Amino acid sequence: MKRRIETAVIVTLLAVPLALALLGPLVPFAGGERARPFDPEAPWPGTDHLGASVLDGVLDGGRGIVLTAVAATALAYAAGFPVGLAAASTRRRWLDELLMRPFDLLLALPSLLLVLILASIAPPTAWTLVLVTASVNLPDIARITRAAALDAAHRPAVEAMWLQGEHPWRIATVHTARSILPTVAADAGVRLVGACYLVAAASFFGVAGPEANDWAVMVDANRGGIFLSPWGVVLPAALLVALSVGLNLLFDRLLSRRDTP
Repeated sequence: MKRRIETAVIVTLLAVPLALALLGPLVPFAGGERARPFDPEAPWPGTDHLGASVLDGVLDGGRGIVLTAVAATALAYAAGFPVGLAAASTRRRWLDELLMRPFDLLLALPSLLLVLILASIAPPTAWTLVLVTASVNLPDIARITRAAALDAAHRPAVEAMWLQGEHPWRIATVHTARSILPTVAADAGVRLVGACYLVAAASFFGVAGPEANDWAVMVDANRGGIFLSPWGVVLPAALLVALSVGLNLLFDRLLSRRDTP
């Protein structure tokens, strides 16, 4: 019974924001003439800082943040996974140091500070948001991949492959990479949740540009009228929280199921 309740909670938390993110832009918007900004007499859920319907913004603002988080996570793994795998598999100490030390320098910077630094030297666009989010996650992914692959890359079977003259990259991709896939999959779930938070924070700081329209931007833009029209802040913030909590619970469930004998 408890497991069924947990499943229902996870499905509910994820179904609402994902359905709005994927299908919301397909729903016809109210459009028409705009009313007064933060008009308390406007139909529910009220108007935003521009006088447009909050419901229109909610329907149109989910796809960007979800697709950006997924794209940034995929890009970060596409770059960080091979680097961490190569650092763990190499027999040359200097190459390991050369690959990993720049990531240590990046990790010394707080993520939000790194977001602001990268955003200040790049134009504020959706692609900038993807690249910034991927860049922030890249050092952690490379280090986690290296740490997970170190043991697998120095097992007796791998040493035997080296003695037989197998190509190093074939050893790394066929044997080592396959053995660390469960660890990488577990990290990917947590990383996706973190990417959602980071995309929301970066959008809040205007990294996506002034024309961006997503739930995080709505929270930032409408917070000045929260006492006049609170739904412009409450609805997008609740959807972001539901998406993040739902993803956390989902990956916790999947990992616990995999670890259960």
